[in-house]
Amino acid sequence: MEVSANTPAVVTGGASGLGAATARALAAKGAKVAIFDMNEEKGEAMAAEIGGIFCKVNVTSDEDVDAGFAKAREAHGQERILVNCAGIGNAIKTASRDKQSGEIKHFPISAFDFVIQVNLIGTFRCIAKSAAGMMTLDPLSTDGDRGAIVNTASVAAEDGQMGQAAYSASKGGVVGMTLPIARDLMREGIRVNTILPGIFETPLMNAAPPQVKEALAASVPFPKRLGEPTEYAKLAMCMIETGYFNGEDVRLDGAIRMAPR
Repeated sequence: MEVSANTPAVVTGGASGLGAATARALAAKGAKVAIFDMNEEKGEAMAAEIGGIFCKVNVTSDEDVDAGFAKAREAHGQERILVNCAGIGNAIKTASRDKQSGEIKHFPISAFDFVIQVNLIGTFRCIAKSAAGMMTLDPLSTDGDRGAIVNTASVAAEDGQMGQAAYSASKGGVVGMTLPIARDLMREGIRVNTILPGIFETPLMNAAPPQVKEALAASVPFPKRLGEPTEYAKLAMCMIETGYFNGEDVRLDGAIRMAPR
C-alpha cells in the first residue's frame, strides 16, 4: 500500500522515540497522522510539527481508545495505517533475596499485570478496533489491500534478560499473536507485521549515563552503536508499503543476542 497525500494513519506512543520517528516518516509522505499518547505536551508539539492531530489515549482503556479513534477519524477519516509503539517496561526478578537482610520477595503481581495490560492487551485493543474500522473501507488495489498494521515487540521476546519476565512475556505475546491476527484479517485485505527492536536511542536510553550507553553499544556485533529511531521508521514504512509483507516478526538489532544480565 503506497503512502500518499492524505492517507490517514494512527501511531500509538507517537509523541517520542520510535513512534515519533514513524509519525515523521508517514507525514513526510503526506499522510495525515493522529498521535495517540499520554504525554500531552510532547504529543501536541509533535502533532503541530507534522501537521497532524494529538489524541490523549491510555491504551489500557476501552473508552480512551474509542475516543481517540473517533477524534482521529473525524479529523482525517478512517485510518488505513496503524503503528503500535506505546509500551512500558520494568526490571524485577521473579523472586529474590535481599543481600543485607536475607528477606525473600516475589515479583508484585500487580506490576506484572500492568506491563501485560499496556504492552500486550493495549496493543491488541488498538489492533482490533482499528481493523474493524479498516474493514469498512474500499480496497486500494486489485489485491484487495485495505490497510496495514505494524506492532512493536522487542528482542526481549526471544532472549529476555534477568528481571524482564513481565516485559518479555508481553512482547512475546505480541510476536505470538502476529500471525494469527494476519490470518484472521487475510480475507479483509489487512496486513499485520511486527518489529522486534534491539537497543535504540530513545528518550529512556538517553537518560542513561554515557558509560552505560557506550557499554551497550559495544555489545552490538555490527554496527557497534545503538539503533536510530529513523531506522525503525524505515522498516515500518517498508512493512506498510510492501504488499507481500504480511504475518512477519522481524528483528532490528545489529545481530545482538542479549546476555542473561
